[in-house]
Amino acid sequence: MASLSRALRVAAAHPRQSPTRGMGPCNLSSAAGPTAEKSVPYQRTLKEGQGTSVVAQGPSRPLPSTANVVVIGGGSLGCQTLYHLAKLGMSGAVLLERERLTSGTTWHTAGLLWQLRPSDVEVELLAHTRRVVSRELEEETGLHTGWIQNGGLFIASNRQRLDEYKRLMSLGKVYGVESHVLSPAETKTLYPLMNVDDLYGTLYVPHDGTMDPAGTCTTLARAASARGAQVIENCPVTGIRVWTDDFGVRRVAGVETQHGSIQTPCVVNCAGVWASAVGRMAGVKVPLVAMHHAYVVTERIEGIQNMPNVRDHDASVYLRLQGDALSVGGYEANPIFWEEVSDKFAFGLFDLDWEVFTQHIEGAINRVPMLEKTGIKSTVCGPESFTPDHKPLMGEAPELRGFFLGCGFNSAGMMLGGGCGQELAHWIIRGRPEKDMHGYDIRRFHHSLTDHPRWIRERSHESYAKNYSVVFPHDEPLAGRNMRRDPLHEELLGQGCVFQERHGWERPGWFHPRGPAPVLEYDYYGAYGSRAHEDYAYRRLLADEYTFAFPPHHDAIKKECLACRGAAAVFDMSYFGKFYLVGLDARKAADWLFSADVSRTPGSTVYTCMLNHRGGTESDLTVSRLAPSHQASPLAPAFEGDGYYLAVGGAVAQHNWSHITTVLQDQKFQCQLIDSSEDLGMISIQGPASRAILQEVLDADLSNEAFPFSTHKLLRAAGHLVRAMRLSFVGELGWELHIPKASCVPVYRAVMAAGAKHGLINAGYRAIDSLSIEKGYRHWHVDLRPDDSPLEAGLAFTCKLKSPVPFLGREALEQQRAAGLRRRLVCFTMEDKVPMFGLEAIWRNGQVVGHVRRADFGFAIDKTIAYGYIHDPSGGPVSLDFVKSGDYALERMGVTYGARAHLKSPFDPNNKRVKGIY
Repeated sequence: MASLSRALRVAAAHPRQSPTRGMGPCNLSSAAGPTAEKSVPYQRTLKEGQGTSVVAQGPSRPLPSTANVVVIGGGSLGCQTLYHLAKLGMSGAVLLERERLTSGTTWHTAGLLWQLRPSDVEVELLAHTRRVVSRELEEETGLHTGWIQNGGLFIASNRQRLDEYKRLMSLGKVYGVESHVLSPAETKTLYPLMNVDDLYGTLYVPHDGTMDPAGTCTTLARAASARGAQVIENCPVTGIRVWTDDFGVRRVAGVETQHGSIQTPCVVNCAGVWASAVGRMAGVKVPLVAMHHAYVVTERIEGIQNMPNVRDHDASVYLRLQGDALSVGGYEANPIFWEEVSDKFAFGLFDLDWEVFTQHIEGAINRVPMLEKTGIKSTVCGPESFTPDHKPLMGEAPELRGFFLGCGFNSAGMMLGGGCGQELAHWIIRGRPEKDMHGYDIRRFHHSLTDHPRWIRERSHESYAKNYSVVFPHDEPLAGRNMRRDPLHEELLGQGCVFQERHGWERPGWFHPRGPAPVLEYDYYGAYGSRAHEDYAYRRLLADEYTFAFPPHHDAIKKECLACRGAAAVFDMSYFGKFYLVGLDARKAADWLFSADVSRTPGSTVYTCMLNHRGGTESDLTVSRLAPSHQASPLAPAFEGDGYYLAVGGAVAQHNWSHITTVLQDQKFQCQLIDSSEDLGMISIQGPASRAILQEVLDADLSNEAFPFSTHKLLRAAGHLVRAMRLSFVGELGWELHIPKASCVPVYRAVMAAGAKHGLINAGYRAIDSLSIEKGYRHWHVDLRPDDSPLEAGLAFTCKLKSPVPFLGREALEQQRAAGLRRRLVCFTMEDKVPMFGLEAIWRNGQVVGHVRRADFGFAIDKTIAYGYIHDPSGGPVSLDFVKSGDYALERMGVTYGARAHLKSPFDPNNKRVKGIY
């Protein structure tokens, strides 16, 4: 066999031709179909019977006529989901696999499991997978899954990478994951064959390991079958039957196959690379792409036995122990797209493109020099599915009730499979997952993006290419940009706005004093023959964010924050979701949907939450009561009955829309939800001078008596009709102006002209983050998540528990209140001016009691501020006395800093400023 070094020379001597300039990466697919299968490093691959056609062989067992759930796909996710459905007591669960178990992607996966990731939810999901594979399945079935615990070693060849690993180590302490930061010398002792000359250090996790995909899936299938589930192989799905109920809602009716049909109300799409095709059968958009993903298996290496698996992120390579050999793979900048996904593919592989794979060889040889003269036993290049944000696609599809997704796992399906399979089972049976799965929920993507080929392709490529990049707190994508731009985009760009991307929207991040920094067309980082942008101002500014220290533009954000506190700032919030809930049952729907009493007199505005049946927070938003109108206007539809105007965070607008729609369908409320997000802009003017500024623009009395806090009015602003709301999201006197799209620029210009003599400046969301945490205002999906209750988050005032009105989640809150809160969200400040970003461990009296969810610097109080949920290690309720009596410290990158806990906001705790009292 050739050695790795010889493969390197061959690739250099025979470079792959670049595509014609201008044609783009669409032409970079594999022209040939999958090749004959090759040797892979597993003793069991369930590949018996190759050569027998699926149609001729027929299904492995007769199809039932009905099922409660049908899981499509027999890979890691399909098997894990079926197992957990059966374990939770779901009867009538069936898994359909078109060929044999693991035949798609799972059979050739590397099977690595790393316990630490820069996400608390993922750490929990990985922990569950590890428990299932390493212990629970064997205890349940008596079968060994193939789990090998040989440890994991993360390589840091620069300071920032080591800092990232130290952050992971701190988070690991919260979850009991043992890890150690090692010096180069200690690393050499642990792994004698490694070159450590260029290392800053490593992170060693002793209990990481490797899974055998065939052994794991076989055992899962056997355990599920023992609980009454059915696994049917050699049974391709050919269609999904759908019906429409009396309210016009599309629902799953059944599954069609080549060998008959199954009537079912629930389908779970775990088809991996083929998930898009299954989605099309049901009219469901599945935003993923298929790419070639490869590794090679070396010949025997003396001395490699029992070494830990290695991830050298900076070299974009992993080294997986395979007995006395290594599997070598990684993520390249120019992956090959598999354009025409074949439905005949099973247990097959592609020919390895050595030029694409070359960078991994170079990194592997640098890390383990012995590999230069080591032969290659086999090459493994198969298809994997990748998504626009490198996160899986899970949950019920917004387009079709009863159609669930469990796909797009970005080559992490084995390691995430156990945790995600369990959460999918909870989702299906109980209507909600147990954990916060919003980051995986298909509803995180706006419907305009989920079938946009360019956006999906660009973002999926960038996510793949950056998979091993350091995860910095304020990174932004360069791909798939400028999809949704609000009416003020060009106006703000010319004033130095540095944009962030959320939900497809370009929203203001902060303002750069040295001119425009537009986001340019995606250049694929110079891959595929594309020319990388030169002198790219936006990319340079983004690169400044690649730090765990305060960024160079820290002072620019400080200027925006202090201007808001001292004079006034204007924020463009046009990307917010703007919905109308109207109709005969709108009040009933509002009473049930919203935790607060929003059915007040027209003209009122209420901050409220929406909950799930477990009392978790699905959203926080403002709801404004409208007066009935028989004539539509740009600021309100015509309606009979009751009406409400909802303003929700733009990054979660699709989630809010889907949640409300689902509740309306389930409760059969006769009302209408209207999305006006694209039709209306929104600017917010906040600060002590906001009243004086707006008094020159609005044709109304803005005094406290005439325009109280939490009210709204239709007014004229510089001659244009707007909806003005007296609200604050930063803790200052201020108003929001909700403006028809065509009027946004003239109204904005009028506000800026009036504010010139008052010190009004533009500010972005980086300032909002700082100002809001300083005031103690919550951000959904950071401070508040679907597994956090408003009682735990200090938002009991948003819940109408003193009234007799029922609302979604009320019973769960009442039970939680009666039993005592097991955790609370607590504010911490520190005297040390060190940056924190979240995931830092919280210590109380020498014990870890939680981790930081959100952190930022508060410029008005000149302190770092952090929020995190704490629990009592003894398991008891977390009382206010428990919070007050502790001695606290926050751990940042392995170093602890003394912290002070606060029961109220450290800034303006008596809420005088929002009342205009300065």
